[in-house]
Amino acid sequence: MKMIVGLGNIGTRYDETRHNTGFMVLDQLARDYQLGAFSHLKQEAVAVTGVIAGEKVMLVKPTTFMNESGRAVGPLVDYYDIDMDDLVIVSDDLDMPVGKVRLKTHGASGGHNGLKSIINALGTKEFNRVKVGIDHPKHGTVVSHVLGKFDKDERPAFDDAVEVAEHALEDWIKGEDFSKLMNDYN
Repeated sequence: MKMIVGLGNIGTRYDETRHNTGFMVLDQLARDYQLGAFSHLKQEAVAVTGVIAGEKVMLVKPTTFMNESGRAVGPLVDYYDIDMDDLVIVSDDLDMPVGKVRLKTHGASGGHNGLKSIINALGTKEFNRVKVGIDHPKHGTVVSHVLGKFDKDERPAFDDAVEVAEHALEDWIKGEDFSKLMNDYN
């Protein structure tokens, strides 16, 4: 089974905010493959499981706040005995412009508290990531930026990036090597 974890903050207050980029990518994937509604798990997450391209896939959204994402991801990876090659984390990235998508096979958190929490919970930096750019704030604080919604000028580029991220995930699910996908998508 492959597990794709989208990062975000749970609750309607955070719907469609930049920090919920990971949730939005998973929501799109679940809609496009008609996987149904996300349901609660024991491990502080909601998930939906289905088959995409003949492969069993679990889409996971932690129900912790972003900076405690590892509290959900660590136990889920252990419970389902997920190999690191079968795990992808989808997150926002302040260091990339809106509309840019970047795949990585490993690395530090880059200051992203959700990734930092997952690295601590898994005890490794060696896991696949799909990062979607949300850009740095032009005005105001980083916190207000990541918890704010995309403006009407940014939204088309963001929607395009969600589509690119979804295609990269589909290719990975179909069996493409993640390192090769980095060359194709980065």
